[in-house]
Amino acid sequence: MLILFSFILLAQDAEIEKKKKELERIKAELQQLQSELNAKSQKEKLTYESYNNLNRQTHLISKVISTIQKEENLKQAQIENIRKEISLIESEIESIRNNYAKYVTAIYKFGKTSELESIIDAQSFNQAILRIKYLREFSNRRKSDIERLQENKTKLSETRIALNKELEEKRKLKEAKESEIAQLNKRLDEEKKLLAMLRKDKSNISKKLNDRKKAELQIKNLISKLIEESEKKKEMIVSTDKKVSNKRITTDEVEYDIDLSTKNFSSFAEMKGNLIWPVSKGKIVTQFGEKRNLKLNTVTVSYGIDILARGELSVKVVADGVVSAVEWLPGYGTVVIISHKDGYKTVYGHLGEVYVNEGDKLKTGGLIGKVGETLEGNILHFQIWNGRQSVNPENWLKK
Repeated sequence: MLILFSFILLAQDAEIEKKKKELERIKAELQQLQSELNAKSQKEKLTYESYNNLNRQTHLISKVISTIQKEENLKQAQIENIRKEISLIESEIESIRNNYAKYVTAIYKFGKTSELESIIDAQSFNQAILRIKYLREFSNRRKSDIERLQENKTKLSETRIALNKELEEKRKLKEAKESEIAQLNKRLDEEKKLLAMLRKDKSNISKKLNDRKKAELQIKNLISKLIEESEKKKEMIVSTDKKVSNKRITTDEVEYDIDLSTKNFSSFAEMKGNLIWPVSKGKIVTQFGEKRNLKLNTVTVSYGIDILARGELSVKVVADGVVSAVEWLPGYGTVVIISHKDGYKTVYGHLGEVYVNEGDKLKTGGLIGKVGETLEGNILHFQIWNGRQSVNPENWLKK
């Protein structure tokens, strides 16, 4: 059992080390973005480009917070495993002590029988030999118990030191998370103030529309990439399984490096017309499909809808799913893509805060994050994809 705990702790250590490297990469990018912003003149800091810089920073800080949270959870699991290990060692020490106490009591009551006495009292030669054999084995076992007791005491001391170390690291993680949350709130406040100024200049709306055009294509490419990766995994499994059987493998049975399997989810296709809304109260302000802006004389194609959030800003997943991507795109800010059963995917854009990581499995209504503030207000961009084809979300959401 103690060996099993050691393997679990090693696996958790490897996962924590991976998270630390990811944090280092994100923080390096954050530092670069802040350096770029600091290098701008006061006038340049009041531009749409600077807003994108700040928005990208809030995305990265949000990722830092969720990564630290995941690391904190792993650290807590480590602490629980170490506590279980301590409990097992203490139980074994207690068991050895009890056995040894019984042995001492027996010696006190009956005295220690020597090998010579065993031979003299024996009724036959074979009985004498057996008595000597059992006495020696009993003596060796007592000696072994004393050695095990000492080993376990040493192990207990080392494990308690390890526990204190993990508790200290968890405390530091909590402090780091609180510091990052303070930074996030600061950036969000800076964004809000800058947006209030940018709304006065209509040219910024045009810049955002251009960004959105690019972002729509980037989302489409992300969806295609996720599908291609899924198909490659499926082909690999099919080619491997052909050697042993003719079993048919579906997309939902594919295994991933981070588990993106959707086989245990409820059917998405059967939810048409009954999906919950991603925000509790909202009004659709941009509809699905091609739209012409008369003021700017531009035509845009929207693969989804824009929902103006009223009051509650929490964003919920509309059906059982697994987080497949968390990206930042100019025009849509932080974007989360979630895979569902039957080959469907949903997209949530303009998120101000994100509570999930890639690979997280969510039940219907599970929290993804919060709606962010844009030039047009607190707007959530929402898309539904059936394979590589976008569909009108209005046909899927509850009326």
